[in-house]
Amino acid sequence: MKPKSRDQNRKRQAAEKRGRRAELIAAAHVSLRGYQLLARRYKTGAGEIDLIAKRNDTLAFMEVKARETVDLSIDAVTPTARRRIERAGRVFLSKNPSYAEFGVRYDIIAVKGLSVHWLRDAWRENE
Repeated sequence: MKPKSRDQNRKRQAAEKRGRRAELIAAAHVSLRGYQLLARRYKTGAGEIDLIAKRNDTLAFMEVKARETVDLSIDAVTPTARRRIERAGRVFLSKNPSYAEFGVRYDIIAVKGLSVHWLRDAWRENE
């Protein structure tokens, strides 16, 4: 495998920085709307979930994307990514049985600058 060029590394670092910033903005947005943030960048062997939040008896697993448009952000959450998030969500639920009776939702949060578009219930598990 060929080593990455400096330019590729710089682009990757810039994308990582944009993603972290978008997650911070999304976390603030979610919190200001009455959701309790339970986890950020929740990592499992099955995958990662950007944000996990609850409100009343609903648990939301959220994927945050920073792209040029909302459509590009939504399209970036591929079927493979959705399955990864679902698997990670099942791991979270297995490790946190107090949420077993909660409704589960999968959301996409698109961030561009300070603008946030929150697509609630973007998909259902095993669609």
